[in-house]
Amino acid sequence: MSVAPTELTKHTPMMQQYLKIKVEHPNELVFYRMGDFYELFYDDAKKAAEFLDITLTARGQSGGQPIPMAGVPYHSAENYIARLVRAGQSIAICEQIGDPATSKGPVERKVVRIVTPGTLSDEAFLEDRRDNLLVAIFSHREDFGLATLDISSGRFSVSELAGTESLQGELQRLRPAEILISEDFPFEDLLEGFTGIRRQGPWLFERDSAQRTLTQQLQVRDLTGFGCEDLSLAISAAGCLLQYAKETQRTALPHIRKLSRERREDAVILDAASRRNLEIDMNLTGGTQYTLAWVMDRTATAMGGRLIRRWLNRPLRDIQTVRERQGAVSALLDGFHYEPLHDLLKSVGDIERILSRVALRSARPRDLARLRDAFGLLPELQSVLGAIASEHVKQLSETVSTYPELADLLSRAIIENPPVVIRDGGVIAEGYDDELDDLRNISENAGQYLLDVETREKERTGISTLKVGYNRVHGYYIEISRAQSDQAPVDYIRRQTLKNAERFITPELKEFEDKALSAKSRALAREKGLYDALLENLAEQLAPLQDTAQALAELDVLSNFAERATTLRLNPPEFSSEPGLDIAAGRHPVVEQLLSEPFVPNDLLIDNERRMLVITGPNMGGKSTYMRQAALIALLAYTGSFVPADRAIVGPVDRIFTRMGSSDDIAGGRSTFMVEMTETANILHNATENSLVLMDEIGRGTSTFDGLSLAWATAEQLAQNVRCYTLFATHYFELTQLADQLRHAVNVHLTATEHDDSIVFLHNVHEGPASQSYGLQVAKLAGVPQDVIDNAKHQLHRLEGTESPTRPAPAKAPTRVAEPAQPTTMQGDMFSGFEPSAVEKALDKLDLDGLTPREAMNRLYELKDLLESS
Repeated sequence: MSVAPTELTKHTPMMQQYLKIKVEHPNELVFYRMGDFYELFYDDAKKAAEFLDITLTARGQSGGQPIPMAGVPYHSAENYIARLVRAGQSIAICEQIGDPATSKGPVERKVVRIVTPGTLSDEAFLEDRRDNLLVAIFSHREDFGLATLDISSGRFSVSELAGTESLQGELQRLRPAEILISEDFPFEDLLEGFTGIRRQGPWLFERDSAQRTLTQQLQVRDLTGFGCEDLSLAISAAGCLLQYAKETQRTALPHIRKLSRERREDAVILDAASRRNLEIDMNLTGGTQYTLAWVMDRTATAMGGRLIRRWLNRPLRDIQTVRERQGAVSALLDGFHYEPLHDLLKSVGDIERILSRVALRSARPRDLARLRDAFGLLPELQSVLGAIASEHVKQLSETVSTYPELADLLSRAIIENPPVVIRDGGVIAEGYDDELDDLRNISENAGQYLLDVETREKERTGISTLKVGYNRVHGYYIEISRAQSDQAPVDYIRRQTLKNAERFITPELKEFEDKALSAKSRALAREKGLYDALLENLAEQLAPLQDTAQALAELDVLSNFAERATTLRLNPPEFSSEPGLDIAAGRHPVVEQLLSEPFVPNDLLIDNERRMLVITGPNMGGKSTYMRQAALIALLAYTGSFVPADRAIVGPVDRIFTRMGSSDDIAGGRSTFMVEMTETANILHNATENSLVLMDEIGRGTSTFDGLSLAWATAEQLAQNVRCYTLFATHYFELTQLADQLRHAVNVHLTATEHDDSIVFLHNVHEGPASQSYGLQVAKLAGVPQDVIDNAKHQLHRLEGTESPTRPAPAKAPTRVAEPAQPTTMQGDMFSGFEPSAVEKALDKLDLDGLTPREAMNRLYELKDLLESS
């Protein structure tokens, strides 16, 4: 709701204050603090009521109209804020900063923090094992600058990308919680499916101001040391992102101290479709079960869980780094060193995110208790690491270090089990601060003092009904029943009259009251001051502590890889400079865990002479599993993990493409076949000879002739021109002829057998083409009625022998039949009316005036031959 300044006077002073704040935060839900509640008004109240399923009320009037209103309790606001943020909403937290006792009119309030989906740091709002990323995108034509920040860890990176396909692939990898774009960003269709999109003024992406913002934050003269001085688009995006983060946090961001440059070519590239199809950490329905990460992640810490997902989503092409990781895993396996390391790391906790809250001064008492426990474990951890014979582990151990001073400080300062918040005190341990102990003693001994006063006064006055009490309104008092109140001594001063009693105060009791009540407030203030000093002490060593957290996360992932290698029977892959994949007894890591019976392993060989495997066999025979396991083995190898195979030799792989299964893109107005062809086109344009390409059932979404022709031409292009490693699964049996016609193509097939008119899948891969498709048997297995199966058999016998579009050799007994009836009606070409024929193109190129009669005659013969051949 926006209100013109002239209309503000129609509202109450309280609502005038609210409306002025709301004008400054039109895109956020304003949580307006009133006593023990955060209240929302007008449209904010209606939105909150809808999202949170809370009551929408209309209390009182302002400006002559009822005020729509909804509220949530202050003490449980976190849960409500978390639900709103997950729904993509942003919240402005407006607190009382004035003193109610001295305020004239409404207590002064201001927004102290803005909570947005991409700038969360509170534990209650975050998923433990997933990065919470804020991304900014700046574009020039089809070039993009990308900046990424995880404010909960301080990880800050930039990159530049060419083309929309690259941007889509990166967004699919990062899955940001919030995206910042310019108001004039021309590619919003690429962001379909993402929530938390915020449009920013174009001036916020201005290059020079972005450079100043970054150099001030990183405390450097220029960005040369970070290797991104020349990334103009990325710097513009990073400047806008950093400014947005500062604005939402309303505080400095000292934990953001590095800027890393990510080069897309440093990693094995996976496009958006391939990430979906391989189900790395998200399955096809959007869940996390039955994914590669679901199988591979048994990390001890949440920060290790986030790191393993980053590694799986961005396998490295830097073989040296991959070999260092692999060597560390081998060393951890030797003597089962990973077991004590894993047990220690379980007690470390998520110190990466805790340190970020320390930097933002939002760390809670239990965060400091976790840090205390972690620091106490580091000496024992160093002892375990010292026994591991790995240079990489040794380097990580040196980075981890120990912090005996901080461990001692936190052990002395924080009680064993502190409360959730510092607000009510009770966090600082006894004996840590003498002044605090003295103030607490006064408050804590008040009860005994009052008992002593009561006993003494009863004896002095002889009044049996006399008792000493306390309440928050009137403080300490001596209460005497109405019947005995006239016996009160002269030094008793009447404080309050009740129906059946009188309450008094004495000079002694008043003096103690002043001392006790001030002691309580002074103790709380002293405790908060000591707590803030602890945060300052920790913040002074923030840089090495963050390095420690990152090293611990990596040790967690490496020890996890060692445990997985033992439990899942994984073996170390070998890396070769020669092209290809040589896998012995390879297994699919996810499918294997879901089967009740033993998984059937299979070999795979792709090299210079076998660049394309044409895979045939029945539906449900295991073609898709066989293809995916090859991609996952390659992916795991390039993360540094061991792989599910008896042996694996992996050559250079620059990209992994998958074209496997699809569905309609209804929102984008694309059919299944259009999605299939779009993905195929992407592969044909971007694959190289070091790319691994998985192609499953190309051409199935159109007519037999069109589909077979497209599949044939695609296979030829991949095998002859691109020369990538290709696994090409098909039910077009005619494509098995590719092995006879293309030098680098070979046939393999998965086996099945018939038993009592049913099918048994053997899942074994053998050389050569399949001899039968088993389509009717699979249909019967799926529950197709028997009369339909019988009719299909009749139709099959009638169609047997019909020539297919490519006329395969009779010996190969095609199982994919052509269109039945004669004469065959060919599929129409929707573009045929627009494209000139080969003869027309040749005629168009002729220079008739420059031809001799003899040359003209020769050209006529050539045109006639061309016409006949076409």
